[in-house]
Amino acid sequence: MFKKEGGSVGDVKYMELALQIASATKGQTSPNPVVGAVVVKNGQIVGIGTHLQAGEEHAEVHALRMAGKKAKGSTLYVTLEPCNHVGKTGRCTDLIVENKVTRVVVAMTDPNPLVAGSGITRLRNAGVRVDVGLLEKQARDLNEVFCHFITTNEPFVTLKQAVTLDGKIATASRDSKWITCEEARHDVHDLRHTHDAILVGVNTVIQDNPYLTARIIPEQKQPIRIVLDTTLRTPVESHIVQDKKAPTWIFVGYHASRERIEEIESYGVRVFQLQTKTIYIEDVVCVLGEQRVASLLVEGGQQINMGFLQAKKVNKVITYIAPKIIGGIDSLSSFGGSGVERMMDAYSFQFTSIEQIGTDIKVVTIPKFAKGDHSSCLQG
Repeated sequence: MFKKEGGSVGDVKYMELALQIASATKGQTSPNPVVGAVVVKNGQIVGIGTHLQAGEEHAEVHALRMAGKKAKGSTLYVTLEPCNHVGKTGRCTDLIVENKVTRVVVAMTDPNPLVAGSGITRLRNAGVRVDVGLLEKQARDLNEVFCHFITTNEPFVTLKQAVTLDGKIATASRDSKWITCEEARHDVHDLRHTHDAILVGVNTVIQDNPYLTARIIPEQKQPIRIVLDTTLRTPVESHIVQDKKAPTWIFVGYHASRERIEEIESYGVRVFQLQTKTIYIEDVVCVLGEQRVASLLVEGGQQINMGFLQAKKVNKVITYIAPKIIGGIDSLSSFGGSGVERMMDAYSFQFTSIEQIGTDIKVVTIPKFAKGDHSSCLQG
């Protein structure tokens, strides 16, 4: 068992390679984790592999297949504990034992209750040396979405906002194009590509008529477009209804008319009618989890942002800050509602990274929610 960042120089090198291979598939394996594997024998890499898509063969399978007969007596480096259950694929632990691998180095144990250490136990019982914990933090950071989803059955929620130096997202006339530079906007499209779904409120659809697609590579997988629209005001002529570039789901309250729902659905849009007058974020997140949406990018306005924050359904906030000032008491800030009355009740965050992108700054933070019950009801 490794302690923190233990392991030889060679061990670290090979695990870093496994992590690098895994990271290349980020955004295409959901709801499964991203996993990389490297097989090494006599100081030479004889096999590499990664999990490419949910339902397909795991990283260990690809790596051991490439290694062939050289797998006997080798060391397998894998970013996530090998599976020990039969799903759409067989047990990786059985394959490792069959190939007579001598040693397995695992970055992190699998949080999936179906595995949860049983893979490591199976290998050790078969006489395989297993070392666990090398570059564990990097592995967990890489699979933060999977770790959250598999243990909560709710999507990992990232809230994205683009603001000026004075914290504004639009002028008093609601003009917001463009706050950030081209490089930052390109980064957002890359962010969209790695998420299962993008969420906005109906006001964003009405005012901006967005496409909500990832446009870096036209043929790449597109995230599901989700709209919170209590009374179903989404125009049928909007891009998200008409263009068919990505699936569109709309959440509505029980007052939305059946005729209107059927009209929207006739365009191929999926409508989820909740059994409440207004939309509660907790209900939306629950339904998305049931639909196997593992990661959600929220790109809403004031009301949507505050709704997710009050519901404590935000796992990460990414803020792009442009070196501009709008000013004006009527210009929009990124979070609406009545806010908190005392500074001691303010929502607290922890900085995790800060970098410059073009002329802008990208700040990544994780919320540290205060105690207390907050309403997350949305109107709109």
